[in-house]
Amino acid sequence: MPTVAIVGRPNVGKSALFNRLAGRKIAIVHDQPGVTRDRIAAPCTLTGHPCTLIDTGGIGATLDDGFGEQVAIEADIAMQTADLILFLVDAQEGLTPIDQALAQKLRKAAPPVLLVINKVDHDKHESCHSEFTALGIPDSVFVSAEHGRNFSELIDRMDETLEPLATETEEIIQEAEKIGIKLAIIGRPNAGKSSLVNAILKDERTIVSKIAGTTRDAVDLPYSFAGENFTLIDTAGLRPRGKRDNSVEVFSAIRSEKAIRRSDLCVLVIDLAEGVTAQDRKIAQLILEEKKPCLIVLNKFDLYHPGADYKERVAEAEDHVKRELFFLSYAPFVACSAKTGDSTEHVLKKAIAIKKGAQDIPGTGQLNRILQAAMLKNPPPTDNKAKRVKLFYATTALNEKYSVIPVPTIVLFVNDKALMKDSYEAYLTNQFREAHPAPGIPVIFSCRSRRRREWEPPKKGNQGH
Repeated sequence: MPTVAIVGRPNVGKSALFNRLAGRKIAIVHDQPGVTRDRIAAPCTLTGHPCTLIDTGGIGATLDDGFGEQVAIEADIAMQTADLILFLVDAQEGLTPIDQALAQKLRKAAPPVLLVINKVDHDKHESCHSEFTALGIPDSVFVSAEHGRNFSELIDRMDETLEPLATETEEIIQEAEKIGIKLAIIGRPNAGKSSLVNAILKDERTIVSKIAGTTRDAVDLPYSFAGENFTLIDTAGLRPRGKRDNSVEVFSAIRSEKAIRRSDLCVLVIDLAEGVTAQDRKIAQLILEEKKPCLIVLNKFDLYHPGADYKERVAEAEDHVKRELFFLSYAPFVACSAKTGDSTEHVLKKAIAIKKGAQDIPGTGQLNRILQAAMLKNPPPTDNKAKRVKLFYATTALNEKYSVIPVPTIVLFVNDKALMKDSYEAYLTNQFREAHPAPGIPVIFSCRSRRRREWEPPKKGNQGH
């Protein structure tokens, strides 16, 4: 759904506005500045088009408990991810330097900004409008969040912005639900990709041959299983670039790589009879670079030590693939035989489980507790100047477009991102996975440097120097 962020300096009534738009008391309302410190999200109940409200901490708050930096970062995140920003000011206190500093920042924001002049409890308070025109934000509305005054106009103004966004979002969701989970069946030639598709569909829909490279194009095949819609994308086998004999193979490889990028989940088919090869590792690396959810199918399991105990064979096969594809450790396994059809239904069952697990995205508080505990357990290494990375705050950011299987980026706001070593990021990844396992979903970190002075309002007397 579209997101509406409520931003403003402390004690202008953001939480009161949030509660009234949400239809219930969620955010704490108090006269003391800085009570709201985290982003609080809830669906809006008053607008004609559905949207998600975000109440942020007060920008420019000077809090004696060290939360000021985190509050400012949270508000910044809300401004970067919102579809509409409600910039709240206080009619009774009038224009302040923090309002002006914030307006300067909001004028550069991509989403539209609506100036909401709050605490207009009587007509006499509306005379302040000329004062706030200095902020340079043309769209404005008077309200009283405490008494609900003029809320009908506020809702109408919000719906004007939300209507096209809501329509677009609904179309994206409906189309995604119709297409379902897009599974790209990928692997090297003759690994059994087309046989696997036929076994899942229980139909000879794709040509199967012992001749490697029979499948030339990426073919979309719709299918329903256990109440879930799927689109199976049968791709051409990816051969090493130096062994592509003609232009047809080159274009087939390009279409296969595009299929990986547009898929929701990559199903990497491994020929267990031959074991993991260098080309399998290259394909797995491509999945990793595209940051795609992944499921590894151990095909031709009937030819893998058929005389041994079943559980021992599975454990041995998984150990082999884990060693060879150690960098793709987040991908779970399914052992099957596309030729006999044995256990092929587990591919779709596992895909549904991956989708379900991906919906459980950790909240801001839980995420910060996990990472702070990991850093206390094993502090970051220092550089040659005895400096180490310091984590101020962490949050999750989802893809801009609706995704059937969302892959969030964990945004780390640190003192200096250059201090984050690859080895320590790998450690944080492992610690996060232990606390919040989501099989099939990659963990993506994005570090951003934030320094304390970025959030401090200009000191009096320093303007123009």
